[in-house]
Amino acid sequence: MKIITVVAAIIKDIDKYLCLQRGYNKYPYISYKYEFPGGKIEAGETEIDALKREILEELNIEIEVQDKFLIVVHNYPDFKLIMHSYICKKLTNDMILKEHIDSKWLDHNELSKLDWAGADIPIVNKIIL
Repeated sequence: MKIITVVAAIIKDIDKYLCLQRGYNKYPYISYKYEFPGGKIEAGETEIDALKREILEELNIEIEVQDKFLIVVHNYPDFKLIMHSYICKKLTNDMILKEHIDSKWLDHNELSKLDWAGADIPIVNKIIL
């Protein structure tokens, strides 16, 4: 099984978390699901460098990466995902959705109302606790 290692940003603004909805994907089990933004780590990048680059590319905002939050290992039908998540603070406000179809800022007790991608559910559950 193919293994994909990614980073994810849990972007918090005061008491709200940024939740992004994916568009169509060739894998139906992640199409239109909500997720925390991020992406693959490129050769020679640290997790933090990858996270800052991905958020700038996907959302046009700069972030300060704070604490590592959770490492999730999730088996999807076609690949295994290893996701390193970090609590982040946004440093700029002009967010532009370049790869997602919707965004919501929700507080922790609203997060469970969304239809999350499987790998993001353990992060949501830890935030809610």
